[in-house]
Amino acid sequence: MLIERIDSPADVKALAHDELEVLAREIRDMLVVTCSRNGGHLAPNLGVVELTIALHRVLNLPVDRLVWDVSHQTYVHKILTGRRERFATLRQGGGISGFSMRSESEYDHFGAGHASTSVSAAYGMAIARDLAGGDETVVAVLGDGALTGGLAYEALNNAGQLKSNFIVILNDNEMSIAPNVGSIASYLSILRSKPLVNFVRERAKDVFGHIPFGGAARKAIASAEMGAMRFVAPAEKTAVIFEELGFRYLGPFDGHNIDALAAALETAKGVHGPVLLHVRTIKGKGYEPAEKDARTFHGLSNAFDVENGKLELKPDARPTFSDAFAQAMNAVAAANPKVIGITAAMPDGTKLSKFAKQFPERFFDVGIAEAHAVCMAAGAATSGLQPICAIYSTFLQRAYDQIVHDVCVQNLPVVFAMDRAGLVGDDGPTHMGLYDVAYLRTLPNMTVMAPRNEDEVLPMLEHALSLGTPVALRYPRGSTSGRHTDPITPVEHGRAEVLRRGAGVAILALGNTVDLALDAYDLLASGEFGPSDRLPTVVNARFAKPVDAGLLEELRRDHGRILTLEEHALAGGFGSAVVESVSDRGMGLYVERIGIADVLVQHDSQARQRALFGLSAENIARRVVRAFEDRRQEIIR
Repeated sequence: MLIERIDSPADVKALAHDELEVLAREIRDMLVVTCSRNGGHLAPNLGVVELTIALHRVLNLPVDRLVWDVSHQTYVHKILTGRRERFATLRQGGGISGFSMRSESEYDHFGAGHASTSVSAAYGMAIARDLAGGDETVVAVLGDGALTGGLAYEALNNAGQLKSNFIVILNDNEMSIAPNVGSIASYLSILRSKPLVNFVRERAKDVFGHIPFGGAARKAIASAEMGAMRFVAPAEKTAVIFEELGFRYLGPFDGHNIDALAAALETAKGVHGPVLLHVRTIKGKGYEPAEKDARTFHGLSNAFDVENGKLELKPDARPTFSDAFAQAMNAVAAANPKVIGITAAMPDGTKLSKFAKQFPERFFDVGIAEAHAVCMAAGAATSGLQPICAIYSTFLQRAYDQIVHDVCVQNLPVVFAMDRAGLVGDDGPTHMGLYDVAYLRTLPNMTVMAPRNEDEVLPMLEHALSLGTPVALRYPRGSTSGRHTDPITPVEHGRAEVLRRGAGVAILALGNTVDLALDAYDLLASGEFGPSDRLPTVVNARFAKPVDAGLLEELRRDHGRILTLEEHALAGGFGSAVVESVSDRGMGLYVERIGIADVLVQHDSQARQRALFGLSAENIARRVVRAFEDRRQEIIR
């Protein structure tokens, strides 16, 4: 196969012209086969095959700098930069990442996992190049809805001042994960239909370029050129916005024509100053199921059948926390007409799409703009609405200032439904939801809650709405085991729930780790780990803020040791909150914490990630036995 000859961009440059389309087909086959086994971002990568090949033919990599926005569309780039033989390990433990990582390859100039960062990062590289007197080309590939994010506009506004070579490629596939929303999406649709814009401009340059005008005349011609563009594509819907930001606009170009793309890139390299290259691509290109359903094939968690694209669902798959949230959201909205749902380009991932179908007038997708989502929610809350922002934990980080300044300072009733809180598996360190308790529990007026299982989501959401203050509800990717069916008791503010009564040692577990604590209790009760009469108390903490200090006072009477469990960073997390409460009150309890160490958690299965940090029933049972032994030694002394 031709692809077996490709180990670096130099090999791509060496290919004959008629071999390029063969390479594109073979890359698509590799993408489909690998993602059918490992999951991953298939549709975005199918859409950038020709663009990536053109970039590797025209640029001098790795000397030239190439920055991919979000970077989930770098699979083709990885294949062409020496990682082809390892591509089958994509997103697997110990394998290559599904995103760009500087530690993985010299060709990955910038790591990313969140949207709208590429122009800022590339601009920084361009500044460094200019200060060092270099001449390398710097390219940012902006796409998959990243232009709906405010950071991209901040960077474009700033980068337009550059007087040296700088290229931004707008990969326009009309989508992020779901279809793009907002004025910019409408604006780009106009540009796609106005190829005459560039025809007029290029003809004008051909005519005037050979006439020896002075500076004033050239400015007049530039102004006339803008006038022509406005005439061709009326008023506000033109390429003028990019030109006004300081970029030379080129496009739109067919993103699946390698010759056209290579020519456009060569032209852009020759322009002195910043260039925006508008490229039209089809998400899922070349694989019919992905072209027809780019939303499903954007990011796949499950394997699928290559022949028909049918997802292979696990026969024992249980409803997830996200499913439970979707049901709870519709239930509270049906009971309360002031409830609105807000998401940031994630209606499917958060399952808020189900709310959108039932209450379309109360659903708002703001695009990849988390800060705007939170501030908008705050504004709505001042006018009597009860907004619920459904945003992944890792993405809510992008709106921290708005959480502090616009929600908590004003004590507004905004509920944050934080999906993917905890270990997320194969998406890797950029997507871990391991920091939300720490970054939220320090804020005055904020309550932080976590349901122990899917059935507890609805009563917790109802309680959150009843408070009239800021609340964060964190829940993980996936589901619990379903083995523990203890009835859900009413939620009392700031109060934990005792599920099993013991003595000597108490396990305080937050969220889905309660399931593990109950598994550990059953193991200890079975006698597998020693005398079955030494059993711990098992507590469903429910709240990371406020911590139930009253229960801690009760436990100190016949418990000397506390074991905390959390699927969160130990630094600043739930266990830290318990330690602070115990210390501040001089309770004299010994607290041992199990959670995520101060490391970046790499991509792997959730089960292996949990086991790595001791979040398994067996390890918890051993820690309880050790705690009993330590307590016995203390009594003897």
